[in-house]
Amino acid sequence: MRRLVTALLTASGLAAALPLGSAISAMAQDTGDEPVSQCLAIAQALPRVMFASASASPLAVDGDVTISFAGHSTYRIETPAGVTIATDFSGVYGHTPTPRVVTMNRAHSTHFTLNPDPAIEHVFPGWDSGNPEGADHDTVIDDVYVRNVTTDIRRWDTTALTANQNSIFIFEVAGLCIGHLGHLHHKLTDDHFAQIGRLDIVMVPVDGGLTMAHTGMAEITTRLRSSIVLPMHLRGNSIDRFIALMGTDWAVDFLDADSITVNVRDLPERPTIIVPASLARRG
Repeated sequence: MRRLVTALLTASGLAAALPLGSAISAMAQDTGDEPVSQCLAIAQALPRVMFASASASPLAVDGDVTISFAGHSTYRIETPAGVTIATDFSGVYGHTPTPRVVTMNRAHSTHFTLNPDPAIEHVFPGWDSGNPEGADHDTVIDDVYVRNVTTDIRRWDTTALTANQNSIFIFEVAGLCIGHLGHLHHKLTDDHFAQIGRLDIVMVPVDGGLTMAHTGMAEITTRLRSSIVLPMHLRGNSIDRFIALMGTDWAVDFLDADSITVNVRDLPERPTIIVPASLARRG
């Protein structure tokens, strides 16, 4: 995503209206081979935000997307074209049948594997140890565009953060913007929110401490204002504490199963926390 051009929209007069502390990241699309994001934000003072892309995306088509909780921080996503994706993939959850795409984070071994099944076509680590700017993924696979926004990682032997060595992954498919916050360790900046853009669906860790305290995670989730919030990374009754902090603006739906089928045309009007059955039983 850092290959996309950063631009100030002075010609339209928007730059003067953008009250961020530094130059605003208005993610203009490259005219070359770059995928075209439908989800990137021209960020003003949220929640006032304008979303734009420079040209129509061939991925912005209608269709049903199935999202299933597999375990821990692994959700399986199936696109209308049949692409299967497993998030924060360790090989323990979401591995059957073999996904075509996996994303990983390296906070600890329940979020990655160094020996993924060779049958997996696309493996996207959320880190790049040899690059201080971290991993940079921008790939179209059939009907889904996979990209990432880097975040910092907390070492377990200290409170210090290592820059850009974890990732928030974003999947753009069938007109939907789907985000997975990964093993997020810190508050997000305005630049992070601008790079993320719109998220219709977001997968949020709700452990309350191994990633972030519930208050910080609730603040991030509230600012993203996604139509659907899918909890993950449960510890004890942490879902109840997270839901309580989100307040009455949010509907809550406890599922009888672990899968939902979503279409951009029928997203809930009221933002909704949807709890898969496996998590509800543990909460």
